[in-house]
Amino acid sequence: MEGGSIEMKNLMIRMIAETSIHPGSGRSSGFVDLPVARESITQYPVIVGSSLKGALRDRAREIWPDIITESNGKTDSKLDPKVAKLFGVQEDAGDLVVSDAKLLLLPVRSLTGNYKWATCPYLLERIKRDAQRTQYEWMVEGLQFSGKPEKSTAWSNKGDNVFLEEREFRVSGKIEDTLIDTLKKLIVHRVASERLNDQLIILNDDDFQWFASYGLQISARNVLDIKTKKSTNLWYEETLPVDSVFYSLLFLRKDESRSYAGSLLENINYLQVGGNETVGQGWFAVKTLDRSESCEG
Repeated sequence: MEGGSIEMKNLMIRMIAETSIHPGSGRSSGFVDLPVARESITQYPVIVGSSLKGALRDRAREIWPDIITESNGKTDSKLDPKVAKLFGVQEDAGDLVVSDAKLLLLPVRSLTGNYKWATCPYLLERIKRDAQRTQYEWMVEGLQFSGKPEKSTAWSNKGDNVFLEEREFRVSGKIEDTLIDTLKKLIVHRVASERLNDQLIILNDDDFQWFASYGLQISARNVLDIKTKKSTNLWYEETLPVDSVFYSLLFLRKDESRSYAGSLLENINYLQVGGNETVGQGWFAVKTLDRSESCEG
């Protein structure tokens, strides 16, 4: 596959978790043996660019398999030139630059209905800045948010008081339709995005950080001795919930690789990132984000 209709110099991809996600490895603290990776300053969960790039490279090698050659009874393999061009080889860096995948919407358990998709003013400011440097003008215009939720308050279009985990938040403002419509375009599945009207909640930055730091699922995992059926290793592992929404930025160092990158992205609907693939974790639905306002989910 030599070409693609996606023409890119810089691009944003949108990601929604289809399974629990364990982007490791974070630094162990307390009783959690395997926490998720976090940004060192904000403590927000993050999927580091090297991990995401590795997942994209694995997918590229499925699309363009390694070239197998035989000579003098020996079998040798090398990367397809398109994979080598995008992702590089040991002596030469590739043309594709992949940023960290940044958190945008975090599902939080609610005692007053279905879960809420939580975000905060800082995350909205951050994706707005990323939209500016990747020339998504319609997104820059649609991400305007002038609200300033105080601690223990929230902006939501549902209810007067919202319970998240064991904490109560007073609804102090309503979210503009323009902002909701813009965020909908960052959710891969259209059916899921339609729930945003009722489920989006914007918290104070400090309150959101609390949920990002302490509100994730902790699971106990175990290894049993086959003969005795007794535990030989018990550990606790932190995961991001299904429907967590992330985004990442892609850049090209050289224009000549545009068609290869376009072909790669056109052939990716799902991507496995992070650990625990053998127990079904780490799957994201992935799509590029259209530069036009007609972006469909």
